[in-house]
Amino acid sequence: MKSGDLLLALLANTAWAFNFIAGKAGVTHFQPFLFTSLRFAVLLLVLVPFLRWMPGRMRGVLGIASVQGILHFSLIFAGLKASGDIASIAIASQLYVPFSALLATIVLGETWSRNRLFGIASAFGGVLVISLDPVVFHHLDALLLITAGAMAMAVATIQMRRLRGVGVLALQGWIALCATPALTLLSLLFEDGQWDAIHSATMLELATPVYSALGASLIGHGIVYHLLGRYPVSITTPLMLLTPVLAVAFGVLLWGDVLTWRLILGGAMTLAGIVVITVPTRTATTFSQEAER
Repeated sequence: MKSGDLLLALLANTAWAFNFIAGKAGVTHFQPFLFTSLRFAVLLLVLVPFLRWMPGRMRGVLGIASVQGILHFSLIFAGLKASGDIASIAIASQLYVPFSALLATIVLGETWSRNRLFGIASAFGGVLVISLDPVVFHHLDALLLITAGAMAMAVATIQMRRLRGVGVLALQGWIALCATPALTLLSLLFEDGQWDAIHSATMLELATPVYSALGASLIGHGIVYHLLGRYPVSITTPLMLLTPVLAVAFGVLLWGDVLTWRLILGGAMTLAGIVVITVPTRTATTFSQEAER
């Protein structure tokens, strides 16, 4: 890979990793449903020109929009709201990779190699170790929400593997179109003080959903799809494993997270397992990490 493309990969990883900081800062002020609806409203405004009705594909598109746009993101941001740190959330969110491997076996009939079995066991074992960390243990509801969000992302990943002929901007546009009103309704039903939160927000707080929409979705995914158009998935996908590492670093440097031995050990086990699952072997299929973050 050329040095310029390596820098683009680093930028994509950085954009996705910083989204954990933006998301945590955002849900500290906004309620999770409100924050997520604001995020998708911004994304929808940008992607309206890419919305096109696609005969024969809309059922798949709307299914992805429901699972990924509404369920996945609301669970992830609710988990960030409930969490005591960012590092554990960034690592646990990567569980969508082993979940995807399991679902691919059930739904798509893909087979497991011995290495993949080891990777799945290592990834889940790492999150179990993380859950015993005192900071995480007192916020197990956050870990459960993130795990559920990772499962939703895995379901959406399988759905996307079955979808053909839909561009990334068009798909993100439809996700935003479906998610914005649905999440707004959920916010009105289960949250309160929406107007006060928006009215009292500082410019920095208002920037958090904007960054989450534009920085993570447009810049991050735009770069990855550009790289996937130039290089094999087996080269591009492993580079994206830098995202949780950078997110942990940002959590420590910018949010005051404290790295304990359980978090380090569990993180290493989880990421090692994801590497084994993601890097292709003769009998294993690569799961791309260009899915929504």
